[in-house]
Amino acid sequence: MLDSTSLLAFLLGFLIVALTTKKRKEPKKNVPLAMGTEYCSRGYLTIAVEPQGEQWKKMRRVVASHVTSQKSFKWTLEKRTEEADNLVRYINNICVKNQGNGFEVIDLRLVVRQYSGNVARKMLFGVRHFGKGSEDGFGPGFEEIEHVDSLFTVVTHLYAFALSDYVPWLRFLDLEGHEKVVSGAMRNISKYNDSFVDQRLKKWRNGKMKEPQDFLDMFILAKDTDGKPALSDEEIKAQVTELMLATVDNPSNAAEWAMGEMINQPNIMQKAVEEIDRVVGKDPCVKEAFRLHPVAPFNLTHMSTADAVVDGYFIPKGSHVLISRLGIGRNPNVWDKPLKFDPERHMGNNKNVELNDPDLNIISFSAGRRGCMGSNIGSAMTYMLLARLIQGFTWSSVHGEDKFDISESKSDLFMAKPLHAIATPRLAPQIYST
Repeated sequence: MLDSTSLLAFLLGFLIVALTTKKRKEPKKNVPLAMGTEYCSRGYLTIAVEPQGEQWKKMRRVVASHVTSQKSFKWTLEKRTEEADNLVRYINNICVKNQGNGFEVIDLRLVVRQYSGNVARKMLFGVRHFGKGSEDGFGPGFEEIEHVDSLFTVVTHLYAFALSDYVPWLRFLDLEGHEKVVSGAMRNISKYNDSFVDQRLKKWRNGKMKEPQDFLDMFILAKDTDGKPALSDEEIKAQVTELMLATVDNPSNAAEWAMGEMINQPNIMQKAVEEIDRVVGKDPCVKEAFRLHPVAPFNLTHMSTADAVVDGYFIPKGSHVLISRLGIGRNPNVWDKPLKFDPERHMGNNKNVELNDPDLNIISFSAGRRGCMGSNIGSAMTYMLLARLIQGFTWSSVHGEDKFDISESKSDLFMAKPLHAIATPRLAPQIYST
């Protein structure tokens, strides 16, 4: 136990830190500043977590022009399709390699997350792997696994509570340990991303690059109204990281949950297979996975810019505002049997429910002016991922189990345990190799 002298010294130390710690600037408008968002945006240089102002407007303008436009969406189709082909080929290679050893158990969480990581790297850097990948050249290697795991660590901690976000002078204590985790994950991400950006910048400046090949080139070539580079090197690195964070989470999480739910309900899986075989109609299963199993419980935190009354509740100016994805997607006043996985609820009279639903019956990619700018790419990735898994393989539970344990994790909304299932190729062998 501390004596009075030690306690006094301890409290004096706290007071000195509180008085001498540089005060962070207050949020300018409609999003709060937090430890996790500061790290992931390199000090608020990007879009998603940047307070509305000139920096936000500039970055949004560049990304809208070069990344999320309809032209860019079509431009990246070949890259997304190629990675879907590689995903199917990778799973089939595992099955073929182990034909003599019985059925092959596939770690679906690993493959769907790596598919998302591959698509992100392909669109941004023009490469699938940072290293050599797996032995067959299609699966991930150590570098890719570390990269994607670090991205998910940052995504998870964006929603984690940190007392220092509300009492800034406590930040040096890192009471929850979150800052150590996030900073370590960001170092891993930067270790891979930054070297790629630096090499590419050097090539453009040395005249070795002539035509843009990916989004990174588009960022480098972006010009302001005076014809000067629109983005600094640091802004390019920050925006690359944010786009990767935004690309990997929703598609992989929705696909893992949808596969688990459908394997547990074979009648739904059979209908999906028949629909895929007939017209590749995969939308209802994806919508239901987004509704029931969002990647995070809330959207990114906003701030009210003025006093407001919403449904009878007074919200003072400056309040932190979170929209509950769970509360919306599982609302019994909107959805019949809200906890049941039922893709057919999105068909028939309800088929007009969209992922960017204006009535907010589903909120997968946020909404409004600060909604996700890449929702079209994210949706397309999810549809293609789930469709290829269902079209290419017959899936069953492991060891003859009737059902998977698909309970939610206690710390987030991911599945408590990674989904493992037995894959059996269901197409002609030559299709997997072309």
